[in-house]
Formats: sequence, C-alpha cells, structure tokens
Amino acid sequence: MAFCKLSVEAVANNSVKVDNIFINNYLPYAPEECVKVYLYGLYKCQDASSQDNTLQNFANELNMKEEDVESCFHYWQEQGLVQILEVIPFEVRFLPITDVLNHTKKYNVKKYETFNTQAQEILSGRMITPKEYEEYYYIIDELHMEKEALLMIIKYCVNTKKSDNINYAYITTVAKDFVNKKILLAKQVEEYLCQLEGMHEGVEMVFKTLKSKRMPTITERTTYKMWKDELGFDDSVILYVAKQMKKPNFEYLDMLLKKYHSLKLNKIDDIVNYESERKETLEIAKKVTANLGLYYENLEPVVDNYVFRWFNMGFSIPMLEQISNYCFKTNVRTLDGMDIVLAKFNKLGILTEQSLTEYFNGVLAVDKQIKQILESIGLSRHVNQFDRDKFRIWTEVWKLPSDVLEYACTLAIGKDQPMQYLSSILSTFHDKNVKTIEDAKNCTSITSKKVNGKKFNNERDYTREEMNALFQSIEEIEV
Repeated sequence: MAFCKLSVEAVANNSVKVDNIFINNYLPYAPEECVKVYLYGLYKCQDASSQDNTLQNFANELNMKEEDVESCFHYWQEQGLVQILEVIPFEVRFLPITDVLNHTKKYNVKKYETFNTQAQEILSGRMITPKEYEEYYYIIDELHMEKEALLMIIKYCVNTKKSDNINYAYITTVAKDFVNKKILLAKQVEEYLCQLEGMHEGVEMVFKTLKSKRMPTITERTTYKMWKDELGFDDSVILYVAKQMKKPNFEYLDMLLKKYHSLKLNKIDDIVNYESERKETLEIAKKVTANLGLYYENLEPVVDNYVFRWFNMGFSIPMLEQISNYCFKTNVRTLDGMDIVLAKFNKLGILTEQSLTEYFNGVLAVDKQIKQILESIGLSRHVNQFDRDKFRIWTEVWKLPSDVLEYACTLAIGKDQPMQYLSSILSTFHDKNVKTIEDAKNCTSITSKKVNGKKFNNERDYTREEMNALFQSIEEIEV
C-alpha cells in the first residue's frame, strides 16, 4: 500500500488529461469499447495503488466481461499505447503517446499473411521487400485504410502503368492521396476508380493534345477529375488551354487552370480576353521599364505587382508611357519611384491625358521662368531640382513680388556665384518683410554689406515651417 495517495473524493474531483494525438489519430478509428477502456484506464491510473484497482473491479465498473477488457488492452498494446506486464494477475502500463511517434512500430506479420500473398501476386515482376511491406502496414494500421482497398489501389497502379514492376514509392503516394480524400474503404476506392475510368477518354485527349505518348498516371487522372468536378472546367476549355501552351506540360496546364479558376475564368471567351489584355500589359511593362532604363528578363512580376495596379488606378497606356519618360528625365528611375509618382498624380486627380498634359505644361511654364532668371544672372545651364525648390520658396512660401525678384537678379549680375548671391539677397528681403521695390532699394546697402565678399557657403537654412509650407505647396512630384 502506498504511503501517500489521493482520497477517493480527490480523484473523483480531479481531471484526466487526454493527449490530442490520441483524439486525432486513434479515437476516430478504434472500436467503441476499446476507447472506453483506454479512457477509464487513464482515470484509474491516478490512484494506481488503490486496493480496488483490479481487473475484476475495472470490468464491473464498465459493465464488461474481464476477457473483453483484456482484449481491449491487447488492442492498445498492438497500437503501442500500453504494455501488458503480467497476464495473471492482469497488469497494464500506459505508455506516453510521444514514445509511440518516436519509435518504429513493430507490426504483427501474421496479421498480414493473406495481404502479403495477394500483394506479391499483383507485383509479380519483383519481390516485395520488408521495408515496402512496412509502408503498406503503416497505411493500413496508422492511416486506417482497409487491406482490400489498398490491394485495389496497387492493382490499379499496375494497370495504369502497364507494369508489374513499379516502384512502391509511387503506390504509397497514390494510396496516401486516397487517404487525404478520406477514401479508406474498399467500396469507396472501387467507386472512385470507376469514376476515373469514366474519364479515361478525356484525359487521353489531353495527353494527345500535349503530344505526350506515355500513359497518364493515376495522379494525373485524379488531377483531371479535379479539373472537371471541383474547378468546373469543360473538356473544350481544358483542351483549348492545352493547345495554347508553347511548352506542353501537364503540370503547367494544371497551374494555368487553377489560375484561371481563381480569376473566375471558366469559359474560353473569358480566357481569350484575359490573355489578350495580359499580352497588352506585358508590352506596356516592356515600354515602361525601357523608358526608366531598366531591363527585366521576366516581365510577369512587373505586370502583377505594378502595371495591373496602375490600370486599376485609372491610368491609360499613353499616360504610363508619358509618365515613365517624365520620371527618367527627373531622375526617378525605379519602378517603386514611378509607383510613388503615380500615387501622387492619383491623389491630385491627374487621371486623364488632358489633365496630365496641363500638368506638364504647368511644370514647363515654371521651368521657363526659372530659366529666364538663370539667364538674367549670367548662367546658361539647365534648370535642376535645386533651382525649382528655391523658386517655389521665393514665390509660393515667401510670396516675394515678381518685380522684387527681378530687382534682386540685377544685383546678382557679375557675381562669382550669382545663384547663391541671389538667394542670400532674397533671404534678407524676406527677413526684412520687403514687399516693394522701394523697400528693396532701401535695404540694398545693408544686403550688399552682408553678402559682398562672402562665398555663400553658410547661406542660412530654411526653417522647418518654411520647408513644411514648401512641401504642402509642391505639385511636382519628387522621389
């Protein structure tokens, strides 16, 4: 008798932990009485030292015969969940289920003598190895497929391959596919195989279209059945897609049909329109990437990740061509950069060719004004983004009058660094709140003293408020 143990009341009020592996992998397939015996045995293990923990009491409490209880425990021993330590008196040890999963199970070969004989007769072209037999036992015992069902699958594999010497890995793969479909009984396998045979002519036509001379495997027949039953494709659609493939391949055909199904394209006309549009998108993807100075060997990701989305935003093909050229000229030379530009245009409502032309005309008009300023102070270079930023601050943020700006330009003529000199003068005008020519002339002497002889490397920085106002007013896209 144990020195310390739980009271009867404590055991009754406690809980029994049942491993999820048992519930998932064993409970659904075990006989009802075996499940009852296993669960009650777990309960009795909590007070194993009790004097009434005997086979007789166990059987009485479950209203079963002792030999039936013993038979159930023999079942669980065969499954690897318990170990029978003694027969007289009957004694059982419950084993951790994790141990069952971590160790190779030993199967009772006598239980499979008839199955072994029948399987070997079907695979008469070679000898079945012990390892192969164990794979079959696993499918029967652990995956709960009927022996007769597995024999039917083996025979069907031999018939479809037209060989009695096929690799057992192929057989087990097919069998596990049946398991995944919950086809475990011989009657279910027979019905399913009859359905596959009924589609024999259709799948043969597919292989003929793909210019394949080999026989379809059972997996391919199952896939064809899935195209028909689950995806809802007619034979005409399947054969049309197969004919359009440049590189005939069953796996690629399967991928295409699944793709069309996901896009809800189950008719030939829908597929034709989709592919026509896709061809057009590939062309624009090629033009856009070329305009940006990029090269992609495979343009499919460009279409999927960018072009389709740009179309959905409302941009036309001519607009995408124009904008990609504009991006290149403004030093935006990535797809992500162009994506940001388009997002900005979309936000501004620039979604028609006319509005885009008006926008570009506005940009050109501003550049023309900046070009005149550059030429007036003796610079003949092209307008750059730095010039545009400064011009916007002068005119849109500081709101300096045009005549004041022109007057400042006259002061910058002949200077070593005329643009920096002009910027410094206008900065002073802004600080002094200059609004007229007279105000500008009055502070010219002060401005001249401040800027004469300087290299302008320390020109004052714009304030945070000024930069925020600038960004809010900018209509041209910057990346």
